[in-house]
Amino acid sequence: MNQPKPVSVLNITVIVAALGYFVDIYDLLLFTIVKKESMLGVGATMETMLVDSTKVINWQMYGLLIGGIAWGIMGDKKGRLSVLFGSIILYSVANFFTSYVHTVEQYAYARFAAGLGLAGELGAGITLVSELMPKTKRGIGTSMVAGIGLSGAVVAYFTYQFTDDWRLCYKIGGFLGIALLLLRISVAESGMFKQVKQTQVSRGNFLMFFTNVKRFKKYILAILIGLPTWYVIGILVNQSDKFGNKLYGSSTIDSGRSIMFAYAAIAIGDIAVGFVCQYFKSRKKGLFLYYMLCIASLVLFFSNFNNSDARMYFCCALLGFSTGFWAIFITMGAEQFGTNLRATAATTIPNMVRGALPLINLLFLNLLQRKMEYPLIQAGIITGIVVMVITLIAFYFTEETYHKDLDYLESEEVLP
Repeated sequence: MNQPKPVSVLNITVIVAALGYFVDIYDLLLFTIVKKESMLGVGATMETMLVDSTKVINWQMYGLLIGGIAWGIMGDKKGRLSVLFGSIILYSVANFFTSYVHTVEQYAYARFAAGLGLAGELGAGITLVSELMPKTKRGIGTSMVAGIGLSGAVVAYFTYQFTDDWRLCYKIGGFLGIALLLLRISVAESGMFKQVKQTQVSRGNFLMFFTNVKRFKKYILAILIGLPTWYVIGILVNQSDKFGNKLYGSSTIDSGRSIMFAYAAIAIGDIAVGFVCQYFKSRKKGLFLYYMLCIASLVLFFSNFNNSDARMYFCCALLGFSTGFWAIFITMGAEQFGTNLRATAATTIPNMVRGALPLINLLFLNLLQRKMEYPLIQAGIITGIVVMVITLIAFYFTEETYHKDLDYLESEEVLP
């Protein structure tokens, strides 16, 4: 089942997947950037801002969670390209709808639909790139996809700064998505998938993750090693204005600007991590290095060093770089499962991590702050400790996949 594979890390598949993820991230982070103005524009008040905005972002995450499963199954049953086409059409249309909402409920439903669409983009792209590139270069290829794609957050920030119109920003996101469909025509389907499609093996069976003990363990571990990314973005960077106020009395931190700095650094980190893993000839060694940098960045964030707006933005950027392992974490997820289940894994795993944000918020906001009455800073520290401990334990038991050949299938064997 071997097939010729492109040598260049910037082949057409990588470029198109990267541009697709660029639009994905533009849309995904746009709400955070335009949160205050858009929430006020649909009837929220400063008093209800936290509750209403949390509702909207949670609905978007629920969409990502459900969409991740649906698109993942489709990617293994119908093909990687069908997901790339279908997902971008859905979230482009949802973007246009978002630009016309007038109530918090409408906003939440529109972002849920967008989440459903956004869920398929990255997993299908990473799967396609992983299967089309030789194993010695696929880590760099997927890092390029994430690194270029993550710069979409930076473009979203400056688009809003330039237009000062959150509704227009959503329309622009919709137009960018539709434009991408023209580029998709030139991308070829995975040869591995084409050959598996000719067999009678079960493809895209989501339940297979739960019917085999070893496979279930790999799946859960693959999710847990990605938790720090959304703790950093969803809690610390997203609420950097509130942390800045409590840490040093700031009232001028712009959380949208924090997102911009963080994602610019994440993009650099994601490109770099591919070369780091290439240097070590190991996914796990590169990932561990980033975990250590993340812990050091967290200490700096909550320390006396973080005592001005400039240093807050610096800490957000450093945290962003330290969580720039998104591509490698998803690549590791794809590499751990056979061709008949790979798109389901690569698509559901990152969306399970995104979908974990409401659970992290439940710990950070509902349990620690509201029920146990911990101050914001202490709640943030405790949440960070819990997330990092879980992540490091999962990392310890995760297998190395750097040298793994992807040309294999998952059996339907059921274990007790």
